[in-house]
Amino acid sequence: MRGIIAFALLAALSNAASIKPRRLEEPLYKIELAPGDEHKHFIDITDLDDEPAAGLQKRATFPNAVAQTTAVNALFPQLSQSRMRTALTTFSTFHNRYYTASYGQQSAEWLLAQVQSIISASGASGVNVTTFAHSFRQPSIIATIPGKSAKKIIVGAHLDSVNLQNRAAGRAPGAGSITILEAFTVLLTDSRIASGEAANTIEFHWYAGEEAGLLGSSAIFQQYSRQGADVGAMLNQDMTGYIKAGTKEVIGVITDNVDASLTAFLKKVIAAYTSLTAVDSTCGYGCSDHASATRAGYPAALAFESTFANISPNIHSAQDTLSTVDFAHVQQFAQMVVGFAYELGFATL
Repeated sequence: MRGIIAFALLAALSNAASIKPRRLEEPLYKIELAPGDEHKHFIDITDLDDEPAAGLQKRATFPNAVAQTTAVNALFPQLSQSRMRTALTTFSTFHNRYYTASYGQQSAEWLLAQVQSIISASGASGVNVTTFAHSFRQPSIIATIPGKSAKKIIVGAHLDSVNLQNRAAGRAPGAGSITILEAFTVLLTDSRIASGEAANTIEFHWYAGEEAGLLGSSAIFQQYSRQGADVGAMLNQDMTGYIKAGTKEVIGVITDNVDASLTAFLKKVIAAYTSLTAVDSTCGYGCSDHASATRAGYPAALAFESTFANISPNIHSAQDTLSTVDFAHVQQFAQMVVGFAYELGFATL
């Protein structure tokens, strides 16, 4: 079980000897710590309900097999590595995308404009995108493709980045977040999806403030929980472009802080719609935005660029650049996202 503590997050936290007694006006934060990692990994739960809404809804039963192979496979030729490279080139040119920095706000505004442009170009009726405002500068982004029911199938990724050596001002290209943008683009070319014929509503989320303790996704899923939103499934994407030299190219499937049944279905999607093998791995803590959905009582899954032990060593630094990304690998994840969204979009859950 993770420890839960409350304390003042001071700028000099890493230098314990320099910490002075807390002044009364300094804010207190409540966080969940990962077990045994010397306070390096945490979730900020300051503004979250003490009792997550577990059992809010009847748990979904996921399909025993994929059922939309003809439609899904027909979409794959439209996935474009070149388009992903172009988008990521611009997205990673922001000095950083830190959630309280001007760059964090500007990069979110740029991404919002890309989603709006994709929707306009598709001609799809009823599809919309909105921002989800937070107490900090960077908003989250939610794009909605309405279906025949209000049950939500969610695909998410975080849009922020951080340099751990200098959080607010350090260079942090953060070469990620574009995988689901490409999947969103291609899904809207499908006439059934674009015309609202899917059984369920499909949402694409880009979360702000993930690097500061899953702030954006926690706020969104808490609001969904309080509103009684029916979330059938959530698939999180976090790091999809790096292959460690000398290792086999795989898709890492995280098995902790996730829903086991949804994870089993995700493996079926990987087998059907990618050429890669799914390999079980663990984070050991709530390492990304799927944990926010799980905490709110919703079934969530996470697929990773590798096993957790072989992830990119460049993350959270100035070296997390476009040059470290293998776009053929990213395309495998885009195929997985398209397959996941299409299958569960038309499934009875």
